[in-house]
Amino acid sequence: MTTGVPVVKTNGTGNEFVLVDERTAPVGDPVAFARRVCDPVRGLGADGVLFVSPSERFDARMRIVNADGSEAEMCGNGMRCVARYLDEHDGLGEAVVETIAGPIATYILSRAPYHVAVEMAAPRIGAPHEVAGFRAVPVDVGNPHVVIRADDLDAIDLATVGPRIEHDALYAQGTNVHFVAHEHGGWRVRHWERGAGATQACGTGAVAVAAVLIAAGEAISPVALHVPGGVLEVTWAPGERATLAGDAVREYERVVA
Repeated sequence: MTTGVPVVKTNGTGNEFVLVDERTAPVGDPVAFARRVCDPVRGLGADGVLFVSPSERFDARMRIVNADGSEAEMCGNGMRCVARYLDEHDGLGEAVVETIAGPIATYILSRAPYHVAVEMAAPRIGAPHEVAGFRAVPVDVGNPHVVIRADDLDAIDLATVGPRIEHDALYAQGTNVHFVAHEHGGWRVRHWERGAGATQACGTGAVAVAAVLIAAGEAISPVALHVPGGVLEVTWAPGERATLAGDAVREYERVVA
């Protein structure tokens, strides 16, 4: 593991990240670093590492490497954490960040506490299909998702069905899995993220879920989604880009050895 790397431990709606500013502290092997630092025993424990680096065209570039060493195209919760970092470190209340999924605009809505909006990609909803005994709706938000309606979220054995669907042969690059149910007048979601497993929140997944509900006429934008880590709000009109809003928490800074 690279020695002497300053990091910021942060989370977006309970989705845990380690942030590294490679503009000042480049990491030689991001995959090995992510596997080590995300480990809850050997490292700090996190769902992934956010690598902030220079961009030739935009304010910064973000890479997200999951706890298992795989790289995600985009991460909505992680992007809010990056937006807060760029606000505090660079003075950028608004920023455009380069990602594999394209440029993403961010806006600081409030600072006490931090509430951040992220302009996501336009969701692309595919045709429903059967997988692992469930009716799933595929959604592309710059990265792959499937959304599954459930009557009882607590009855879902996520640790079993999550990886089974994630690695199903239907999805060449794997997929993120989201179960959603209407409970007590609101929408509740559980996430299984590709490369990270069960997480407290998934930003791009929240956008995928909201898009499916809005397109089906079951919800009206903006949609509040209750996830294990809190609440995410998604604003979307068909054919347009979506906006994700939620918190961005800075936990602590540390130098990892």
